[in-house]
Amino acid sequence: MIPFSRQKIFNNDIKEVVKVLKSDFLTKGRKVLEFEKNLSKSVKAKYTISCNSGSSALLLACRALSLKKNDIVWTVPNTYAASANCALESGAKIDFIDIDPKSWNISISQLEKKLKQSKARNKLPKVLILVHLAGTPNKLDKIHKLSKKYKFKIIEDASHAVGAKYKKNPIGSCKWSDLTVFSFHPVKIITSGEGGAITTNDKKLAERIKLLRENGIHSIKKKFKYYPYYPSYYEQIDTGYNFRMSEISAALVNSQLTKLNFFVNYRNIIAQKYIKSIKNPKFTFQEQLKDGRSSYHLFIVKLVKPNRKEYLKIFKIFNKHNIFINLHYKALHLNPFFKDMGFKKGQFPVSENYSFSAFSIPIFVGLSENNIIKIINILNNF
Repeated sequence: MIPFSRQKIFNNDIKEVVKVLKSDFLTKGRKVLEFEKNLSKSVKAKYTISCNSGSSALLLACRALSLKKNDIVWTVPNTYAASANCALESGAKIDFIDIDPKSWNISISQLEKKLKQSKARNKLPKVLILVHLAGTPNKLDKIHKLSKKYKFKIIEDASHAVGAKYKKNPIGSCKWSDLTVFSFHPVKIITSGEGGAITTNDKKLAERIKLLRENGIHSIKKKFKYYPYYPSYYEQIDTGYNFRMSEISAALVNSQLTKLNFFVNYRNIIAQKYIKSIKNPKFTFQEQLKDGRSSYHLFIVKLVKPNRKEYLKIFKIFNKHNIFINLHYKALHLNPFFKDMGFKKGQFPVSENYSFSAFSIPIFVGLSENNIIKIINILNNF
């Protein structure tokens, strides 16, 4: 079965992991610090805090921004559950903004409209979680202007977007946001097995995230409330989690990071082959920004005219050829959990249209030319 995405592990990646396995430290060692330093350098951010998953990173980001009961967080419906769960786990309320019908990222016109309406009702969001779907950047500068006007914070959910750029700035630089979250799951651009990271340029936020990642515990002498009466003394000053990245994971992703440009270039080459060669008018692709560069974690194809029978037929044909395609993602508000919260079908029509017409076809390092041609032919002959 050909997957929609998969990891590519090189021999030098394995060697780096083995070095750690033979060392004295499998956690809380130098590799984590080395990776954090290198990721900061790569994305041009001041601070990086690694953790054990992208979902954990989202929760840490929400907690760092001091979300509480009755605070409101907005995101898009066509995203993974973690983009909304993190707000709910922090005690806040969640709401959605519909997507643009061409980019499938957040609709800026819908965002601005809802901000105006919400201001009039004194229901403005405290945080906007901005998802870079498939690795395609949002128009960050325009959204940043709105954040200043309406006084909300921005978390970039860049789980798909390590290696992407907007106006020559790496996603993760936080030029137009407060925090950026990455995921290093095996299907992502680079992997740590399971892992994530947060970047920021705000020192206080970085320190807060580190504290939360360590169960709310610190061992910084100058911040002790009481006298440290033994050498390994520490103090707990908040609730938190054990969300640390292991040395094993850090060794793998740190090695993978050196190949980031190679991975992104490879995926872009495959994407351009698809765009140039898939000529069937039944299908359309995600609109790309002229002043941005996608990392192409996913290559999403969409039926121009949604048709449930044809949509299911596409999955059956690919399955027959042992090719796994997938939907990224079913609109969150259509799930039972969110329906029970009061969300209804018809609230976010563009996301709903997307949910019954979009699918991701294989794109990853190592996908053979023969299989690329096979995928193109299946779609052209549909």
